[in-house]
Amino acid sequence: MNTKVSRVYPRSLTFGDTTVELATMTAADAPALAEFVKTLPVHDRLFVRRDVSHPKVLDAWIGALAQGHVTSLVARDGATMVGCTAIVVDPLSWSSHVGELRVLVAPAWRGRGLGRALIQENFALALGLHLSKLTVQMTVDQRAAIAVFEELGFRAEAVLRDHVKDHDGQAHDLALLSHDVAEVQSRLRMFGVDDALQH
Repeated sequence: MNTKVSRVYPRSLTFGDTTVELATMTAADAPALAEFVKTLPVHDRLFVRRDVSHPKVLDAWIGALAQGHVTSLVARDGATMVGCTAIVVDPLSWSSHVGELRVLVAPAWRGRGLGRALIQENFALALGLHLSKLTVQMTVDQRAAIAVFEELGFRAEAVLRDHVKDHDGQAHDLALLSHDVAEVQSRLRMFGVDDALQH
């Protein structure tokens, strides 16, 4: 069993001369989330299993926060949402120890380290949720994103051929990557930085 990790939000991260605030997502973020999704290229939405541009899907996401099935973070540059994450857990499944990680970053913030920082934040959240494993799914052509996940220790487990279709009906292969959450904590403890996750 993982050690309980508590994370305090909001917290600030600095990227160059810009400070981004990270906070837990709440129902009050619904309008900003809808606006944020509109800024994303359509292909980026394939990071998420359902079409987040659909109002019912966004309503379900917000509703799942209250039920405890989804834990989400938002990243804000001032009042503007520039990124968000979700760890989705099905507590009634045989895989309740596994969280599906979803990370979305505004196009203007690509390549600045925000995505990497959000993924690392979610390792701490996963420990707090007592998860053993995180998985992430994306189409195989999203090579830059796959490279970031692999640099952080995620490994490919499967490629599902023609598993998703975009709005134009074009089929794409889906890559499934995973990471052992407990391994992250063990590695941090070995280097004496485990306490860094506690605040």
